Amino acid sequence: MNVSKTIRERRSIRKFNATPIEQELIVSLLNEAASLYESEGTPHWRCVHFGTQESRQRLAKSMIAKMKESNLGRLFPAKMIDFITKKVSDTPAHLIFIAESAGNQRQSDENYAAVCSIMQNFQLLGWEHGLGMLWYTEPMIKSESFFKEIGLRKGERFAGILNIGYLEKTPRTRKKRTPAEQKWTAIDGDDRPQSDNLRVSSQSVLEILNEAVWAPNDGLREPWRFIYVTGGKATGKLRTSYEDASPWFLLVVAKEEADPHKQEEDYAAICCLIQNFQLLAKSKPWHVRRTIPEWIYDRERCKSFGIRPQERIVAVLELGGDERHSNSTSTPPILNITHL
Repeated sequence: MNVSKTIRERRSIRKFNATPIEQELIVSLLNEAASLYESEGTPHWRCVHFGTQESRQRLAKSMIAKMKESNLGRLFPAKMIDFITKKVSDTPAHLIFIAESAGNQRQSDENYAAVCSIMQNFQLLGWEHGLGMLWYTEPMIKSESFFKEIGLRKGERFAGILNIGYLEKTPRTRKKRTPAEQKWTAIDGDDRPQSDNLRVSSQSVLEILNEAVWAPNDGLREPWRFIYVTGGKATGKLRTSYEDASPWFLLVVAKEEADPHKQEEDYAAICCLIQNFQLLAKSKPWHVRRTIPEWIYDRERCKSFGIRPQERIVAVLELGGDERHSNSTSTPPILNITHL
């Protein structure tokens, strides 16, 4: 995959042609998408594939249940309900992604981050095969009927639906993203080369970020900012895993909206941005270690890095260092898919 080109070209697609998608292709792309995800620990996730006409019709019925039952839904004309039902039924494939339950907030976030990152990998890989996708999380579909249809269990987190089909036409060019430099803060900007010559300059990190920011998000919202930490006592606070850790860190921060649905969407978008960054960084002579450390849930400790009241750290990226300390040796998430 030409990572840089595909990240920039990929679009959300709402209209597909009628060509069916082989189940074997779905499974193959999912396996590859999972193998491209690198992180600490072993996240737990699963997905449900609606690939037959009958299963898609059931899914459509469950998705409009809340709309039909609500007071607002009663105002929708029958033609609109029929249109939505047909749209869902005629889309060649739907993949529902679910983060499995966890014992604490950190593990829950790890599972959710994994799902979102794998969804992004799947979209990028699919694009190279001529497949377009729409990541759908609309609150109106979230009903008891819908959660029963997808088999959502207690404690699990619904990450979204990927509507999938072959492109009917090439989409238009997207709007520009805000340069990463405008969302960038440096702490202890000590950019001096180290003895191992694996220098990670702020400029090289920004070059990757300016491509990585092409992550999917509703309305092209950009809820992220970046804190580059290097040198002195600042990195000492981050070196908690091993003494010979890299001296360069990137904190990826989310601005939290008041609307819980937007919070989830923005968190997912930032996970996709981080995944883009990791894929792009493979072309560099240094490595990326992605972590969700316990301390990011400590508001007082986060304040020391300039984290504001309505913000949270999504991940800490350790840049450079020895390859054995990168995530490349982590166990890929196990593929757990149900075909309906």
